[in-house]
Amino acid sequence: MSLEIKNDFGQIDIANDVIAQIAGGAAIECYGVVGMASKHQIRDGLTDILRKENFAKGVIIRQNGQDLNIDMYIIVSYGTKISEVAYQVQSKVKYTINKTLGMSVNSVNIFVQGVRVMNV
Repeated sequence: MSLEIKNDFGQIDIANDVIAQIAGGAAIECYGVVGMASKHQIRDGLTDILRKENFAKGVIIRQNGQDLNIDMYIIVSYGTKISEVAYQVQSKVKYTINKTLGMSVNSVNIFVQGVRVMNV
């Protein structure tokens, strides 16, 4: 599935994997996020943190017309306030998608899949 944008110059098709990569990159930049987790815990492994090239496995993109609904599966750092980290991820993803693609994000649902201790 892809997102279609039509303008005076032609048509642009954006794949859902591209949107997932943008959303995953924005989430990783937030304080308190250790990494992205797979949405299929049992099949892909419970303890795996996704690398940059696999962010699409931890993000689900749903489209309603021109609005996007995003589900994200993250792992947070031990000692951080989970609700605050989730709020920051929601805000950052909405802002990044809006500025990068010009699309409005209807909702960003955060699913915390685990808590990890950061090695400093």
